[in-house]
Amino acid sequence: MSYETINYTVDDRILTIELNRPEKMNAVTPQMREELISAFTQADQDPEVRVIVVTGSGKAYCAGADVSGGAKTFDPKGRGWADTMEDFRDGGGQITLRIFESTKPVIGAINGVAAGLGATMLLPMDILLASETARIGFVFAKRGLVPEACATWFLPKKVGLSRAAEWCYTGRLIPAQEALESGLVRSVHAPEDLLPAAYELAREIADNTAPVAVGMIRQMLWRFAGSDHPMDAHRVDSKINFTLGRSGDVEEGISAFLEKRTPVFPGKLPEDAPAGYPWWQEPAFKE
Repeated sequence: MSYETINYTVDDRILTIELNRPEKMNAVTPQMREELISAFTQADQDPEVRVIVVTGSGKAYCAGADVSGGAKTFDPKGRGWADTMEDFRDGGGQITLRIFESTKPVIGAINGVAAGLGATMLLPMDILLASETARIGFVFAKRGLVPEACATWFLPKKVGLSRAAEWCYTGRLIPAQEALESGLVRSVHAPEDLLPAAYELAREIADNTAPVAVGMIRQMLWRFAGSDHPMDAHRVDSKINFTLGRSGDVEEGISAFLEKRTPVFPGKLPEDAPAGYPWWQEPAFKE
């Protein structure tokens, strides 16, 4: 599938999704939104994709929504998107929910300014690395809006309620070092070292771990982060490991460990997803 506002490149099991409107600081248009959703769906369906790295072209990661439409930019009725509240779905939320549903690990490489939707888009990604030049801004209150893209669900889980409140109330641009100290990003790099560091981490995942297990772990971490009781996780990990414990992946993983060699796991996603997945659509275990 070809795209116009993003670059989609798979190289040795690592997919790079690059936002590609550098002349507009990679601002998100409706077309880019649909292409991002499509790209993550395509990645989930491709067993050769093990890890996803997301970055921006040019000097910015993403300046947010394209506001070239002026004051009507955020008026769904004025833009002809929806006549009523019941008909409207936030476009940023559609992107972040699709990333949330991914079974492939997602690494964000923040190469410059990430503001508005550019910032909230990062939140459902698993691991974030930032350039020294990166600035991250949840600027919505400065525009008379509330954070979109499910940010008030994701952001406190990343940095805690107090830090999330400060950033959203002030709408200021957060330097990379502050994002590091808050735990939002994993590491800060010189601009030329950012993508090599992201690919090194992606390579470690792709070369040494079982894709089925990693896909299940990703969904378990995100979906149980706000669960009321650890029993919710216990039911699911018991059910999934009942299947995986008899799989070729476990046989290979144990053999490789004992033989002190790199494993070659036979399982792939989506075709080898274990019984019990997706568990949120299945009945709970009997007590």
